[in-house]
Amino acid sequence: MTKRDYYEVLGVSKGASAEEIKKAYRKKAIQYHPDKNPGNSEAEENFKEAAEAYEVLSNPQKKQRYDQFGHAGMGGAAGGGGFGGHDMSMDDIFSMFGDIFGGGFGGGGGFSGFGGFGGGGRSQGKRVHRGSDLRVKVTLSLKDIAEGVEKRLKLKKYIACDTCNGSGAQGGSDYTSCSTCHGSGHVTRVTNTLLGQMQTTSACPTCNGEGQIIKNKCTSCHGEGVVRGEEVVSFKIPAGVAEGMQLNVSGKGNAGRHNGVNGDLQVIIMEEQHPDLIRDGNNLIYNLFLSMPDFILGTTSEIPTIENKVKVKIEAGTQPEKILRLRGKGLPEVNGYGKGDLLVRIHAWTPKKISPEEKKMLEKLQQSANFQGTPGAGDKNFFEKMRDIF
Repeated sequence: MTKRDYYEVLGVSKGASAEEIKKAYRKKAIQYHPDKNPGNSEAEENFKEAAEAYEVLSNPQKKQRYDQFGHAGMGGAAGGGGFGGHDMSMDDIFSMFGDIFGGGFGGGGGFSGFGGFGGGGRSQGKRVHRGSDLRVKVTLSLKDIAEGVEKRLKLKKYIACDTCNGSGAQGGSDYTSCSTCHGSGHVTRVTNTLLGQMQTTSACPTCNGEGQIIKNKCTSCHGEGVVRGEEVVSFKIPAGVAEGMQLNVSGKGNAGRHNGVNGDLQVIIMEEQHPDLIRDGNNLIYNLFLSMPDFILGTTSEIPTIENKVKVKIEAGTQPEKILRLRGKGLPEVNGYGKGDLLVRIHAWTPKKISPEEKKMLEKLQQSANFQGTPGAGDKNFFEKMRDIF
């Protein structure tokens, strides 16, 4: 299914400010909140779609990549795009973005601060820890870039503890409800101001917003739920990527504490220099050097491309620095539409050293009146003999 433009999802323009994006997301989230639309699967999908759009557009780095490369830049063809690259639960969304609702979003009172939609809450306001992101550099050949490639990397990272299955508790379920927040994960304070009483909600300081406390910590991970380990990660890199481009592979970063949300893997593209071809955007450049007889008489040259080699006819009388264009022999656009060309730049090659015999032939040619114009029939044999020498 083709993803909609993130700006279209939130109903904002590309030049919208961070505050405008935040307000637009808040409006959409209230409109499609599951508690307000019970049993409505379409509303739930719209709710998730808005969260995905906000996750990208609220992050300056991700927003820049999205503006430049679209969904492909978010890893859409590389195993996931931004926030929606893997299935996220409602709890994940509430825990990551609930703060823009002042603590009421997904908290103990549902949408109590905005009309009391539903009740009982969905995530009880408990904090879900998110693992940190990882960054790796991947070097690609021009062939990899032209065709797209799947990579498998063994990464050293934080993974869920096998002993406690990522819970951090010995035995896997040895918890007790936090006595400070009574399991809600947040505490509410009322302060008096010049404008009257103000209510604020924040994460519980006793349980760090989790709503529960581990009675006996796992001895392998010391209660963290994560340990240092290795994981083999596979992801696809789309055709047409460029040096410095960054792709996002969702959920392949460090594991989150206490069965939290995994971070992302950020893949930075590096290019391996081709021995013959030079990249210029989606075009490729090949420098072809010919001797003077080849320019005058014409010749056929073998030109390397990404896939194979092709023969190109050089017409008689071709002038130095002429550019031949082989259409469609360049690199594809990263969005999959169109390909660049292969540009063959023809340069004159002059030998640095010549034999006495060659010098005499060149001096004879220099004195020929025909050398200033088009060579006559008698000169053709002369140039062919020169070609054999050069």
